[in-house]
Amino acid sequence: MKLGFVGTGAITEAIVTGLCGEDESITVTLSPRNADRAAALAARFASVAVAADNQAVIEAGKDIVFLAIRPQIAEAVLRPLHFRQRQKVVSLIAATDRQTLLEWIGAEVELTQAIPLPFVAERKGVTALYPPDEAVSSLFDRLGRAIACESREDYDLLAAASALMGTYFGMMEHLTGWLTEKGMAQEKARAYLAPLFASLAQTASQSDLPLDELRAEFSTRGGLNEQVFRDFEQKGGTAALTAAMDRVLTRIETGVIPQDQA
Repeated sequence: MKLGFVGTGAITEAIVTGLCGEDESITVTLSPRNADRAAALAARFASVAVAADNQAVIEAGKDIVFLAIRPQIAEAVLRPLHFRQRQKVVSLIAATDRQTLLEWIGAEVELTQAIPLPFVAERKGVTALYPPDEAVSSLFDRLGRAIACESREDYDLLAAASALMGTYFGMMEHLTGWLTEKGMAQEKARAYLAPLFASLAQTASQSDLPLDELRAEFSTRGGLNEQVFRDFEQKGGTAALTAAMDRVLTRIETGVIPQDQA
């Protein structure tokens, strides 16, 4: 399999690490952008090479070309490139709709959009795809699990949900700070909280129970867990989360960055 990556950022590094660490028969060609990271990957894996420019990446990616560039520069990068008709292309470009991407590409390619997360480096990632594509799904199944969406609406919803990673770590950061303020050593607080969060996520992944039943199971009636969730809900926590998700979904659907984040 011959793959090309236009853009050599953190997600490209994660995908390449996951694939090439598993299968040395996969040939990867990277764009020269972010030269240090590209050179490091080429030094680490014999099957990885760095191209002279982005057009060379398009030509080398005989099976799949990945577009792994920031949306702010995507148009400027893509318009000068020449893609083959029916070339298989996977866009990792965030908050950019399909028709806009096809216009910038300027050729009738087989375009799939994907949201790989950093965990694909360890082949433990879950990756949303749209529209379904057997070859692309098979590739991401090797990196964990692919979730193929039948509709753009479902894909956008999963894209919005993936925006919670910073909030997850932010909550852990806040709790670590709270414990530290109360006198606990920071390293001890983190050593307790990180496995706790990980175990809860694993329970949700492995259990067939509805989430409200899981919450009840882990919350003794009249107990501490029930109290914290009740306070969180009654004092605006769930409303704030819903509002944040609505805002990020609007950004994904329209491609417009809110003025307070521009």
